[in-house]
Amino acid sequence: MAGVTRTPTNLTQGGKTKAGIGESTLRPDGTLKVTGEFAYSSDMWHEDMLWGQTLRSTVAHAEIKSIDISEAVAMPGVYAVLTYDDLPTEVKNYGLEIQDTPVLAHKKVRHHGEPVALVAADHPETARRAAAKIKIDYAELPLITDEASAIAPDAVLVHENRDDHHIGHVPHPNIVHRQPIVRGDADAAAERADVIVKGEYTFGMQDQAFLGPESGLAVPAEDGGVDLYVATQWLHSDLKQIAPVLGLPEEKVRMTLSGVGGAFGGREDISMQIHACLLALRTGKPVKIVYNRFESFFGHVHRHPAKLYYEHGATKDGKLTHMKCKIVLDGGAYASASPAVVGNASSLSVGPYVIDDVDIEAIALYTNNPPCGAMRGFGAVQACFAYEAQMDKLADKLGMDRVEFRQLNAMEQGTIMPTGQPVDSPAPVAELLRRIKAMPMPPERQWESSEGADVRQLPGGLSNTTHGEGVVRGVGYAVGIKNVGFSEGFDDYSTAKVRMEVINGEPVATVHTAMAEVGQGGVTVHAQIARTELGVQQVTIHPADTQVGSAGSTSASRQTYVTGGAVKNSCEAVREKVLEIGRRKFGSYHPAWATAELLLEDGKVITDGGEVLANIVDVLEDETVELELEWRHRPTEAFDLHTGQGNGHVQYSFAAHRAVVEVDTELGLVKVIELACAQDVGKALNPLSVVGQIQGGTTQGLGVAVMEEIIVDPKTAKVRNPSFTDYLIPTILDTPTIPVDVLELADEHAPYGLRGIGEAPTLSSTPAVLAAIRNATGLELDKTPVRPEHLTGTQ
Repeated sequence: MAGVTRTPTNLTQGGKTKAGIGESTLRPDGTLKVTGEFAYSSDMWHEDMLWGQTLRSTVAHAEIKSIDISEAVAMPGVYAVLTYDDLPTEVKNYGLEIQDTPVLAHKKVRHHGEPVALVAADHPETARRAAAKIKIDYAELPLITDEASAIAPDAVLVHENRDDHHIGHVPHPNIVHRQPIVRGDADAAAERADVIVKGEYTFGMQDQAFLGPESGLAVPAEDGGVDLYVATQWLHSDLKQIAPVLGLPEEKVRMTLSGVGGAFGGREDISMQIHACLLALRTGKPVKIVYNRFESFFGHVHRHPAKLYYEHGATKDGKLTHMKCKIVLDGGAYASASPAVVGNASSLSVGPYVIDDVDIEAIALYTNNPPCGAMRGFGAVQACFAYEAQMDKLADKLGMDRVEFRQLNAMEQGTIMPTGQPVDSPAPVAELLRRIKAMPMPPERQWESSEGADVRQLPGGLSNTTHGEGVVRGVGYAVGIKNVGFSEGFDDYSTAKVRMEVINGEPVATVHTAMAEVGQGGVTVHAQIARTELGVQQVTIHPADTQVGSAGSTSASRQTYVTGGAVKNSCEAVREKVLEIGRRKFGSYHPAWATAELLLEDGKVITDGGEVLANIVDVLEDETVELELEWRHRPTEAFDLHTGQGNGHVQYSFAAHRAVVEVDTELGLVKVIELACAQDVGKALNPLSVVGQIQGGTTQGLGVAVMEEIIVDPKTAKVRNPSFTDYLIPTILDTPTIPVDVLELADEHAPYGLRGIGEAPTLSSTPAVLAAIRNATGLELDKTPVRPEHLTGTQ
């Protein structure tokens, strides 16, 4: 009973709480997802709901002369048709960093597929047909599609009235952002080089290709606000962009995360959120929007395609002397995350190597191509593709082993980055390379046997194009460096509300954050942290929503670090409150309550020596302890806009890959046999999940190496392959064996010593595959993805 102090039960032995950090606990949503019972955002339903549809531009750059909605409005079943003129406030644009993206196009469209009008109807087919009846008169304008057309002195401006005061100096209005990095004297260092290699590399536009389409349900509320249930990566960022457009205070836009079918950066920007809310508030009815696959290709940003120009020098004994590079990222029509992608591409362009003298420039362009923004690897992927090709060129020119050359120049703890920032945690680059090289090789294929070759394992697979004739094996290596968390002075924090109480005779913890669970496994890790810190077995993960403080984005490999850190921090504070209650109730019964280091384990209060002082149930009785706290990692700072110097990143992660491929040199077909990875994760909070993340990131890198690319017609700037028929992603038959060697070298600055892991394997897997194909064919191969015509000379 409340207010009654009882003598604790006489217990003598504590036990470690099960399913805590370091254990491979199963995902609570895993079985539902595998069996198809999990409710994704596209599954949501309201008995009174309407269906929303977006009309998108059919041209890439044009003046809008007129919009005629009369036929659409007259259709039976249509409740609303909205254009730019119907927006309720003076706030017409949104954006992650730069608010340059119109909710609906006004006066002109800047890319193929830009939203122009919205329809709400009582049936999805009615909404689609009504949208098709809207007549738009376009007057096409000249296109900006590449660097030459973007920065020409007489170039057409993608955005006529740019306000540049918040993004720093840029030399041309069609440059979104520019970041130079200058350290030492690259020109003088080049004179000391015995060998210099140069390369020009092209990285294709990759799609996140998540399987769950953009979708959400907006429900108007009695208070004039709206409740939005949506698949996203960052609830509070969405909220800050949505509320001003609707003319509502943030507290009247209540957001709840619904089931997310993958993200990989593609849900960091707004897609249908504002549109659904506008239609719901206009009609007074719930409105559901679900993109089909075709529209999804236009509804989210993609990975920046890039041109990369590199020069490296080395002495005859293999030491790197200097590096010069220029990285040109195509940001498309709107800014999205381009400034931050530029910062990553420039600051990580050297790779995990020691080079004292560098001259670096990275820019992102405004063009009339599809908008590009966040995708797994975030600028570092493109750079890794180029600098790893350069490492192979240098090693070959010097007659050195490619892995040993990398190890000779590998950074380590204490290395100074080109930005002047010291690497103050383990950087086991040479060790990762040693481990990946030491892994057993997959067995050679036996082309002739009594049973014949398994065609699924051959280049061309089930198309049965070869039985081993003309097939050559190749091996390639690559290693990469990726930052963790938001950088350049961004206030990167997270919030966690933790409650502890007794329910049905058991101590139960509830963890409430706004973290978007997009498949990364945060819902599992947060429960593990709570079990470890609070000593309870039962942990409830509250649905993510905006009724708790921001958790930041599920991106930048940051959630386990930052929101995990917030959960740990709040749990520690709750634990101390529980111990305070215990000291108040039972302190007079045992001196250890006042003198010993106390822990919560396995439902008990114990000393650090293992002596049990009380059951948590006896301590709490009917009291509830609840705290909501913010947690921040150590601060970063912006890079200098002229020199690039600054402590811009909070943590670095490293991964290395070895690819083994087989190539049919006559047909230009590639089969990746094995793609092994070694990665330092600091601390594996959930080892099974860690391996899954590494294998998933590796597979995405494989995709961009040999098949994935959004094709944009250079003459029209239109997307030519917006479907999974024409945009290919790896299937189970394309995915090789991916053995993983996990290294755990703790970062003393991070919770539990952990290191963000989700992105690093996406970097080095692509150049490893390209290196293996080069090794098999002897071709230079400076573009992604590698296509058959690149291997057969028919391009």
